[in-house]
Order: sequence, then structure tokens, then C-alpha cells
Amino acid sequence: MIELGANRYGKAAIRVVRVARSPNGDQVRDLTVAIALEGAFEAAHTDGDNSAVIATDTMKNTAYAFAKDHLDGSIEVYGQALAEHFLEAPQVDAATVNVRSHHWSAIAVAGSPAPDAFVRGGEGTRVATVNVSLGGSMVEAGVEDLTVMKTTRSGFSGFPRDRYTTLVETEDRLMATKVTAIWRYGAPGLDYDATFDAIRATLLEVFADHESGSVQESIWIMARSILERHEEIAQIRMALPNLHHWLVDLSPFGLENDREIYTPTTEPHGIIEATVRRGES
Repeated sequence: MIELGANRYGKAAIRVVRVARSPNGDQVRDLTVAIALEGAFEAAHTDGDNSAVIATDTMKNTAYAFAKDHLDGSIEVYGQALAEHFLEAPQVDAATVNVRSHHWSAIAVAGSPAPDAFVRGGEGTRVATVNVSLGGSMVEAGVEDLTVMKTTRSGFSGFPRDRYTTLVETEDRLMATKVTAIWRYGAPGLDYDATFDAIRATLLEVFADHESGSVQESIWIMARSILERHEEIAQIRMALPNLHHWLVDLSPFGLENDREIYTPTTEPHGIIEATVRRGES
């Protein structure tokens, strides 16, 4: 017997920019939105019957329309409104909305932010994913592509060696990584903008301030600190690719290199991932 398994469909890479006009200066929301639906869509696959299929073009248009009334606040609230809208259709069992927010900040003019001129920021991409089903809802949020570096207080030693090991042990190295940190909210109805800013600040502060024996330890220290300081978070998963910086051998030029000159590489790179969550008391 052949049967249809799990399936879903939707619209991805919907680009939405909203300018909130204000006498005190404009604000820009620049989003990439993806919508996915699960439910009673078997007939579309097996019989070519599209009577239950919400067109992906309709999803795109709904994302634009909802930006008018639901994007004054956080991207989480916007995503929740979109997901709940699609769940109202009787054939939909679950709707997932993923939102990536591309940051723009006002350009400073004579020491003050310009009311209508902006520069695209590069300090990571804010993300949020809202899943709404007949059984309830779940909100995850976080940051991707947040590139950070420690020029000291990071090491890697004590690892096993064999005939293929060439890496030199070190107690003090340059460590750079592009952080992905996605946390799950345990309670609804938060001030998501303020919470995101606070968690991001904790992440950066702890990254800068801790002693790291490995990237694995860095994940544990940062994630544990976020859970300890922010009770609204149920769990956090982090990925820290190790963006290597290798010391350049300057001896052929008669020069010493005391941790000053490096060559960065992006490929291949180490990838370290972990989820840290609250255990049972």
C-alpha cells in the first residue's frame, strides 16, 4: 500500500517593508516572511483537487495587508496574527510563520538621528517563528549571523591526539564565530521587543566577559546565563561555527608574530551546536 505522508506547503521569501510615519521621525521594518500550512490537503496531492488549497499568492498578499495593522509592534505579534488568521480556515491544522527582521538605524546628522534617513545594520538578523495549531501556540525568537570575536581569554587544549592530529594546543587564541541563538518563550503576551533587546545584551555581555576553554564551554556559559537572567525563556539552542584565524608565519621575513597577524578562513570551519533547557526541579 502506498500512502501520502506528512506534508505542508506555503510561501517563502516574502519581502515586506513598512515605514511607520511619525512627526518625531520615521521607523523602518524590513522583513523576510515565510508561511507554511499543514492540514487536510491530501486531495491536492492524490486527486489533483485544489478546492482546499489556499493559494500561496493569497498568503503573500495577506502578509502585506497584515503589515498595515499588525506591524506597529514586534515581529512576534505580527507573526502570531498571521498564523492565527490562517488557522481560521477549517482545513488548516497548523500554521507556521517565520519572520526575519533586517535592521535599519537612523543616520546621525549633527549629533542627532535623522528623521528620514537610514543605514542598514550588520549586527545580526533578528528572527521569530510562530507556530499556531489546534493544540495551542509556540513562539521562538532569536538572532542569526551575529559575528563576534574574542582576541584573548579563549583556548583549546587537552583534546585527544592521533597520527592525523596537527592542531597545536593553546591556552590563549583568537576566537571568532557567527552566533545563531534561538530561544523558546515559556509565557505568552510579553513585550517581545524589550525582551529581545535584553537577551541579546546578555548574550554579548557574557560572551565578552567569560573565560573559554572551548566553543562548547562558551555555548554552555552563555546559554546558562540567559536562562538564569531571563525567566521567560524555557530553552535556548545555539550554534557557533568556529571561524578560524590562523597565525601567519612571519619568520621567513625575519619577523616575530606574537599573536598579532592572522589570516582568517571561512571554510572549512568547525560547527558546535547545543540546546540548553530548564530541567525538572
